[in-house]
Amino acid sequence: MAPNRMMSELDFTKTQLGVLFIIILLAVDSVNPVKMFMHVFPSVAPWHIATIMLLLMFYIFVSEMKELLYFSVKIFFHSILSIFFRDVQIIGRDNIPRHGPVIFTSNHANQFIDGVTVLCTCEHKISYLVAEKSWNRRIIGDISWAMGAVPVKRAQDSAKKGTGTVLMQRSKDNTKETGEEESSAPKLIAVEGMGTLFLSELAKSDKIRLPNSSMAFKVIRVDSETSLQVEDADESLVLPAESGSFDILKHIDQKIVYEKVLEKMAHGGAIGIFPEGGSHDRTDLLPLKVGVALIAYSALEQDGLSIPIVPVGLNYFRSYHFRGRAIVEYGRPTFVDPSTLSAYKTGGTEKRRVCNELLQRIQDSMRSVIVSTPDYETLELIHTARRLYERKDQTTSEKQDLSRRFAEGYKQLLLRTAGKPPQQWLSLQSRLISYQSELNELGIRDYQVPGLRHEKVDIDGDTVLREMRIPYHIVHLVLMLLLAALPTILLNFPVGIIARLYANRRRKVALANSKVKVKGLDVVLSEKVVICIVLVPTLWFAYGLALKLFTNLDGPSIALIIMSLPICSYMGIVVAQAGMVGLKDLRPYVMRLFPSARRRLAALPAARKELQEDLREFIRELGPSLGEIYYGKDLDWAAIKEESRSKVTTTGEPTTSKDDKKEK
Repeated sequence: MAPNRMMSELDFTKTQLGVLFIIILLAVDSVNPVKMFMHVFPSVAPWHIATIMLLLMFYIFVSEMKELLYFSVKIFFHSILSIFFRDVQIIGRDNIPRHGPVIFTSNHANQFIDGVTVLCTCEHKISYLVAEKSWNRRIIGDISWAMGAVPVKRAQDSAKKGTGTVLMQRSKDNTKETGEEESSAPKLIAVEGMGTLFLSELAKSDKIRLPNSSMAFKVIRVDSETSLQVEDADESLVLPAESGSFDILKHIDQKIVYEKVLEKMAHGGAIGIFPEGGSHDRTDLLPLKVGVALIAYSALEQDGLSIPIVPVGLNYFRSYHFRGRAIVEYGRPTFVDPSTLSAYKTGGTEKRRVCNELLQRIQDSMRSVIVSTPDYETLELIHTARRLYERKDQTTSEKQDLSRRFAEGYKQLLLRTAGKPPQQWLSLQSRLISYQSELNELGIRDYQVPGLRHEKVDIDGDTVLREMRIPYHIVHLVLMLLLAALPTILLNFPVGIIARLYANRRRKVALANSKVKVKGLDVVLSEKVVICIVLVPTLWFAYGLALKLFTNLDGPSIALIIMSLPICSYMGIVVAQAGMVGLKDLRPYVMRLFPSARRRLAALPAARKELQEDLREFIRELGPSLGEIYYGKDLDWAAIKEESRSKVTTTGEPTTSKDDKKEK
């Protein structure tokens, strides 16, 4: 990872030169200042100087403990990312304010890894809001404390099943008997209970949640054991037509949390928040919680600070796999409109209105730094279309921008056609899916297809072996795997197997306890990291103990071996990755041994070219009607997302994801 993610390049160079200079002083006795001092003053023993230095180190550590802990843990996180990801790229660093308080809002697609990724790619010292449930876990809680995180108790973590069943219906008189002025009264939903105990189980400001849903309704008034009123926060939400069970989420006063957060920001600190509430493995954002808006308005009200709210897009590729790839994109900050502060102070409906408006703008800004689609199938379709459409090698930023253009264009196409796109697109879509499936079956990547133009079909297997140099590739692969074998088998393999089994078990538990996860894949990599933090040092200690008990090696030799284990382990990872890449690259060569596969490979370049031309022609026809998405260069994606949301709100949702259908 680049050195300037922790410090500037100049500081990194100074540090390198300083360390090398100190090593020279230690290596040459004639220029070693300590030994020169003891030569001049023979009465001074080495332990005298060592004791004084140790006391000074202890004093500095105690006085700067929090800063040193943060810096040390951040270095540790960098090593974690470099091990578990083969590449982490950053876009939009210039959008981060250099000074003053900042609120970072991120999508939450990879549990604990999300916070680690932001911390390691941002120069600000960030204090994250961490769920109390995670805070109380060993390792996670210890690291969170060291990083200055703020624990937050969440209602959903202590949710319990309510007695009986409920039927919800929107009230005809949405403002009656709420105890508020008509202009500030919330709109209501009447809840009728069957066999319920509302008076004993619920109170004002508690929430009820329907099964298989993340949406919770705030209790405005409890009338009887079988009747209550809840707030209608989303009038577009379709209520169930039949009665069903419900969960109870007790109200939690977050006053202390807000005070801690506001105090940090008043001193110029940065806060990290995941406004979706919990992590998930969907391809779009969940509805945002109102907490981030309340924090922003409270800072403006109490301290007069209009704090920049910077969206962070965490885009993962093979997110739950070892050695995946990540793109971290920082977007343009959103600010609280000072003219709305009076409405916030008014309270009631006005306060809810301005908070919801800010929340919508934050959500639009967060969507501006990710590629949001209804489901994974659509996301894969978008990436396939983008690869075929692009005409030159593009930067990471340009690829992300083009993917968003495709995703937004696809959304608008569905919106305009009421979810029934033209046959021309349906045919293209089917061909794109078939093309990608063919690539997957043949074990080849899209960028390799143009190189197959001269693929020979009518040749025998011996000629293939000779011309394609398959023996050479096999020997190269075997050498790579042999180099990785010893460190991998001794250091990485045992930990990897246990981590995989542990993470899968945790995934099943998380999926069973969640209302929003699809497969629970968002927790897999985080749980692998957590168990590896424990198992890897334990394995090294076990090897050290074995060397001490069963060999004649002295202490320094054993210490040197133990200190070499991290390097050997990392080298094993790098070489094993090269071997796996070689194994994947070998598959197309092996497939050439079979006549049917050679025919399929030879047909790919022409099929790709035809599909590419048809796709570009379709976009040329549709593109001008999309306006800025087609013609614009530097797009304001937050504004585009806001405009798109307004259209959807007016005309209705253009499509429903497969995940949402399953949830419903």
